Amino acid sequence: MITTGSPGAQAALLGRGLRAGAAALATGLLAATALVAPATSAQAAPVLLSQGRPATASSVENADYTPASAAVDGDLGTRWASEFSDPQWIRVDLGRSADLDRVELVWESAYSTSYQFQVSADGSSWSTVYSTSSGDGGTDTFAVDGTARHVRLLSTARSGGYGNSLWELRVFGEGGGTDPGDPGDPTYVDPGHPNVPVRDSGPSKVEVVGGNGAWDLQVDGRPYTVRGFTWGPSFSAADHYMPPLVEMGANTVRTWGTGADTRQLLDSAAAHDVRVVMGFWLLPGGGPGSGGCIDYRSDTAYKSETKADILRWVETYKNHPGVLMWNIGNEAILGLQNCYSGTELEQIRNAYAAFVNEVSVAVHQADPNHPTTNTDAWAGAWPYIERNAPDLDLLSINAYGDVCNIREAWETGGYDRPYLLTEGGAAGEWEVPDDANGVPEEPTDLEKGAAYVDSWRCLREHEGVSLGATFFHYGIEGDFGGVWFNILPGDNKRLGYYSIARAWGVDTSAMNTPPRISGMSVPGSTAVEAGEQFTVSVDVTDPDGDPITSNVMLNSKYINNAGGIAQAQFTQTAPGTFRVTAPEMLGVWKVYVFAEDGEGNVGVETRSFRVIAPQVDGTNIARGKTATASSFDPWNGDWTPGRAVDGDPATRWASEWGPSAWYRVDLGSVQSFDHLQLVWETAYGKSYEIQTSNDGSTWNTVRTVTGGNGGVDSVDVSGSGRYVRLNLTERGTEWGYSLYEVGIYQR
Repeated sequence: MITTGSPGAQAALLGRGLRAGAAALATGLLAATALVAPATSAQAAPVLLSQGRPATASSVENADYTPASAAVDGDLGTRWASEFSDPQWIRVDLGRSADLDRVELVWESAYSTSYQFQVSADGSSWSTVYSTSSGDGGTDTFAVDGTARHVRLLSTARSGGYGNSLWELRVFGEGGGTDPGDPGDPTYVDPGHPNVPVRDSGPSKVEVVGGNGAWDLQVDGRPYTVRGFTWGPSFSAADHYMPPLVEMGANTVRTWGTGADTRQLLDSAAAHDVRVVMGFWLLPGGGPGSGGCIDYRSDTAYKSETKADILRWVETYKNHPGVLMWNIGNEAILGLQNCYSGTELEQIRNAYAAFVNEVSVAVHQADPNHPTTNTDAWAGAWPYIERNAPDLDLLSINAYGDVCNIREAWETGGYDRPYLLTEGGAAGEWEVPDDANGVPEEPTDLEKGAAYVDSWRCLREHEGVSLGATFFHYGIEGDFGGVWFNILPGDNKRLGYYSIARAWGVDTSAMNTPPRISGMSVPGSTAVEAGEQFTVSVDVTDPDGDPITSNVMLNSKYINNAGGIAQAQFTQTAPGTFRVTAPEMLGVWKVYVFAEDGEGNVGVETRSFRVIAPQVDGTNIARGKTATASSFDPWNGDWTPGRAVDGDPATRWASEWGPSAWYRVDLGSVQSFDHLQLVWETAYGKSYEIQTSNDGSTWNTVRTVTGGNGGVDSVDVSGSGRYVRLNLTERGTEWGYSLYEVGIYQR
């Protein structure tokens, strides 16, 4: 049993240092001098800080019985246990910065002989405040003199062949840290200038003032920091959704388009002291799917009509008190790469930027009271704007995981205007690594909440250049994209709502906040048999002690690009543990757990799982045999008939589009069989006949199937013949028929 401190315990993590440059940020490194400082003693009697707080771990031996949360539940009859390997870690979020005093580790028989105890202000950069290489199990007690919100036990050597196992991890100290909004708090983020009330009528005078890295946005002569979100609900519902927006400290919303219905949003915004960044959509936006490819060198009709339309809405709304600025175009410079390439692409990008400038000049002539800007998705678009659009008052950019690198891009480019972040939040699909199933690994709910704060911190640290942000997304959709980015899915507030509210100076300590999901596991997620049950587990706690109601949902975006989330068939077998019935469609799915507290809050976590065809006992006598079909699609890949009997679940046969087709396998000799497994692609057969023949000419129907729903068809059938044919009579989609595998089994 260890009962001593160490020299490392004299170091205290005071918080994240100011970012000195984007290169250091990109690697997650911070200067040691910004992290470590002499400690001060706690003035109040130490209290237990860790019990009931969200805990996560590098691994768990059994998600049902030994989760990370069991080490902080105050019950010496439950425990966390890791997998049987080194290293392993368990970490606890204390909720707020706290002055630490001591730590107690109550080991089960599987203990660590060598470990470090680490602390962090942000859960990213860690400082070791205690270490030992002579652990002997039992109860370890050691002093920790420091300040942190996150604590972590990092084990580097186990005592035996098992993993690490803790009955309890207890952290004592002075709870609560400093008051929210106090600049002395290491987690404090400057919220920016106080809000400027919206006039009762008439336009505000909004302008960019200053220069040479010391700019500001002014509204009626008062400095204004943009604190806001992109707007998702219908404009007609603005009165319902404005109050929660204001309660989080926001003063701005952004739209992508402006039309007759925008007045409803403007009226509601102004009544709630919120202003609107008024968007105008220019083709192609984010790509050709947004409306088509435009040649800005020569398409004079489109440019003339679009410019006239923009000016019509500027005239309509320029005197409305809710208008903040005009935003001309969204991600078109990026989107043009989907239309053109090479020299032509460069020419058209420059022509687009010149058109933006032409529109900006006309807008300024019509409305001298509001600035203009243009948004694109990357800092690489700014040189085109710099060369061709000098009339714009400020730059704008959409950035997610890359927000903290904007400063470096701006400084390297030598730009002469400030900028506004017009979309931002957690890292997107295009910025994260793939998981074990080969699909983008979505950030956790906790990481998404922290991402808003980290982004805001980086923007505020670029003082005099960054004018604020409209983060993405104040949306209520609960689909794939909504779960990834929205802070208000289904009218329920997520962690991101409260984390950015605190950064914007709102005291959230008395607010009822969402359940916190600190871990999620799907054992065997790389191979879940279609139609079978699998386990989903989450470590979830509610900081307010509210009862949690959970729901499990599924999404197939990575199979068929579906955006919606469907109800899963599931049963809850224990708190946070569910038995879920796998869908029949093969491929990588996402499973979601929604944890609601009944108080208007929700925590959402998601993982992927791969659905495979069920194993069939017996011999597949069709594998590698000759296959023919009535047709196959020759245009989109190798979708010839033999691909459905090659044993590779990633290849397939696809017919030409039509209401009927047939598929035939030559077994080489007359053989009997008693089972078929058909693994359908999205284009499945709803009705079909299973037929046999000895000569390939005269056919005998041995089974008729109707009402098929795709996925995997497992058909018990008694047949005999050299040839086996699927006579496909009714398709389940508008396409033809497509099969990954046709298995004919002798069992």
